[in-house]
Amino acid sequence: MPSGAKREKRPNTVAVVTALAEPLAREMGLILWDVRFEKEGSSWFLRVFIDRDEGLTMGECEDYTRRINVLLDEADPIEQSYYLEVGSPGVERELTKDWHFERYLGAPVQVRLYRPVDGARDFTGKLSGYADGTVSLELEGGIEMTFAKNEAAYVRLVDDYDYSAAAEEPVEE
Repeated sequence: MPSGAKREKRPNTVAVVTALAEPLAREMGLILWDVRFEKEGSSWFLRVFIDRDEGLTMGECEDYTRRINVLLDEADPIEQSYYLEVGSPGVERELTKDWHFERYLGAPVQVRLYRPVDGARDFTGKLSGYADGTVSLELEGGIEMTFAKNEAAYVRLVDDYDYSAAAEEPVEE
C-alpha cells in the first residue's frame, strides 16, 4: 500500500452478522438478543442469541440455525473457521444493550463492577433506572447506587424463581 494511502476499514464481524441476523429474526417473529464472536482456546465461536416473549422452543432454534447458516454461507463474512451456536440468552441473561436495560427496568439484577465500591464488587438489587449509559440500582434497604455501564464487568438478570416450591409439587405417574 502506498504511503499516505488510507486502508478501507472493514466493518467488524459482529456488525456484519447482526445485519444478517436481525431481519431474519424479525421475519421469524423472534428477537435478536445479542451476537458475539469470541475466541476460546484456539477456536472461534459465533454465538447468536435469539428470544421470544413467549419463550423459545428447540425447533425455533434449529430452524433459525439452518436459515442463518445459509445467509452466512452466502455472505461469507468470516475469514477463519468458527463454530456457530444459536440459542436463548437464558433466564439470567446479560444486559448489554440500551434496550435491554430499558426493557428490564424494575427487574432484579446482579452486578459485578471492575473496581470495588466500599470494598465490594458484587451487588444485587432492582434495576431502577437507565439513561445515557448510567445504570441505577435500588439495593436492600432502599439504598440507591449509580454507576456507568462501562464500569461493570456484567449486569445480569437474577433468576428469582422458587425452585423448592416446584420440587415439592407431586409428580403424576
